[in-house]
Amino acid sequence: MFQDTWQGRLDGEELLFHRIFQRVKEERNYDNIVADDFVLHGFAVDEGVRRNKGRQGAKDAPDVIRKNMSNFPVIRPDFSLLDFGNVTCEDGDLESSQNSLAKNVSKVLLKGGKSIVLGGGHEVTYAHYLGVKTAFPEQKIGIINIDAHFDNRQPENGVGASSGTGFWQIAQEGEINSLHIGIQRNSNTLKLFDTAHQYGMKYILADELFFENLPSIYERINELVESVDVLYLTICMDVFNASIAPGVSASAYNGIFADIPFMHLYRHILKSKKLIALDAAEVNPSLDIEDRTARLAACLMNEWFMI
Repeated sequence: MFQDTWQGRLDGEELLFHRIFQRVKEERNYDNIVADDFVLHGFAVDEGVRRNKGRQGAKDAPDVIRKNMSNFPVIRPDFSLLDFGNVTCEDGDLESSQNSLAKNVSKVLLKGGKSIVLGGGHEVTYAHYLGVKTAFPEQKIGIINIDAHFDNRQPENGVGASSGTGFWQIAQEGEINSLHIGIQRNSNTLKLFDTAHQYGMKYILADELFFENLPSIYERINELVESVDVLYLTICMDVFNASIAPGVSASAYNGIFADIPFMHLYRHILKSKKLIALDAAEVNPSLDIEDRTARLAACLMNEWFMI
């Protein structure tokens, strides 16, 4: 399974000629992690999407994204990627899956590794955050959410947590320090905007993401980063325009593009020394076209490897 997923073209055996598939290692022992290793988990779960009445299929994304990551060139001689496989969901027990991922992530972070998670639905957010909090309970955690949605809906009675409740759940843990980039007015009700204001969730609308506005965006990103001890970045792929990210549960005809303004602000976030956790969610291979969405998610993960 591992060898079937991580494949690519060979340009030679010297370290400087390597691609990612040559430098990734299947791992099961968290004691083998050393500081600054990139450590990967798949969150092969979309029970939260089902509960949120979305189109299922994101549980199949982690391995597809892995395949699309495989062939990127390695530019750092010290690059190391450890793959700990997938967390799955049995019998619809989302909460157990989230707790399992959280425990694994906390082990990674306590060893000084950098956590990467490939979703899965955006229910991964609460699990990944919980892993950060478990590792650093006394630290002030900042979250940057690149998403069209706030995902701050209160769970419905009898349904429980879902892909749309992550930030409401985080807010119940205490103070929330978050910045949401790419929010769409036509994707969030006034109730959700009101909830964001109630909990102090700061946001940048999709309409604000243009080149001339980058200085203001940098300032707002810096304000959050400077106010926290550690940083977690989560990307919901439905923030992007349907032409470049068709394979999502809720495609967006007016979503943002991975163009120069976006990549500038994205790399600005990645350069923060406080960033310790990154994930991509909501890739749905069954709805994708020629792996466009999976490839974009893979590219965004790879950007961190190159910083």
